[in-house]
Amino acid sequence: MRQDTRRRAAILLCSVAVGVLATSAIARPTHHFRHRAADVAQTATQPQTTGADRDSRYSPAAEAAIGGSRRQGRQVPADAYARAQSHSNSAFGGVTSNSLVSEARKYIGSNPTGRGSLWCGAFMDMVLKRTGHSGGGNLASGYAHYGTRVSGPEVGAIAVMGRHGGGHVGVVSGIDPNGNPIIVSGNHNRTVAESVYPRSRISAYVMPGG
Repeated sequence: MRQDTRRRAAILLCSVAVGVLATSAIARPTHHFRHRAADVAQTATQPQTTGADRDSRYSPAAEAAIGGSRRQGRQVPADAYARAQSHSNSAFGGVTSNSLVSEARKYIGSNPTGRGSLWCGAFMDMVLKRTGHSGGGNLASGYAHYGTRVSGPEVGAIAVMGRHGGGHVGVVSGIDPNGNPIIVSGNHNRTVAESVYPRSRISAYVMPGG
């Protein structure tokens, strides 16, 4: 009688152990699945970035338009281009056939003059000469007396600015909704960039001559 009781107790313990192991084996995949689902959901809700330096106002279409006009062997690296357009006042003046604007845009993100400082005038001089115009020299202030004076911003006009310690000069590529000129210029944060400038800062607009 005692042997039967012991045998039944042993069988009962074995059954309980088998049941516990089976339950654990079944529950474990569910546990992992829940964690995996949570990880997927968390990844899906995380914001996706396309490059911290990229300015959202500089559209892919604009980038393609400029990229297509670059000379073979003189293409600006994508990272330099993005850095040049990462400033808070970066903008795109729009697609244009104006030769002065198209030429200036080829060098966005670079310094083609080889000068270490005060090179916006030298850049403007280079762009003018490469588009068949007479140069205006290396001094930004000198462009106030270059070409033909116009009353306001026009695409292709040269914008002359004054500032303490020197001036600044570039070519107008467009006008923003507030009436401020969008200008491609050299030595904008030490590179060629296309940016919005306050209209109050412009001292003269001139159209290039022959």
